[in-house]
Amino acid sequence: MARKNRENRRIIGSRYEEAAAAFLKDQGYEIVERNYRDRQGEIDLIARDGPYLVFVEVKYRKDTGTGYPEEAVHGGKQKTIRRTASYYMYSRGLGEETPCRFDVVAITGSEIRVIRNAF
Repeated sequence: MARKNRENRRIIGSRYEEAAAAFLKDQGYEIVERNYRDRQGEIDLIARDGPYLVFVEVKYRKDTGTGYPEEAVHGGKQKTIRRTASYYMYSRGLGEETPCRFDVVAITGSEIRVIRNAF
């Protein structure tokens, strides 16, 4: 049962990551990579927004009964994303002068919001 639940969550997650990517494209972002993974962690979307390299965490909730989606991007999650982003930049030969930021795409029901510079 746990495996089936995990698979369902992945399918749902993929669906909302696709919605987030489409929304970001409409906002002028260029999607560079999806579901980047390394031993440090995972980043849902990596995009360009003007001069910025943007590391994007996508969070979905069907409603706010358990809180807002962005609240799930807590300190520990932020630390993992930062560490993963740092390794991504290192592995791609991107120097410290590369402007970057961390955005969260929060999806509640059918509402999509982008929180720029979320952390």
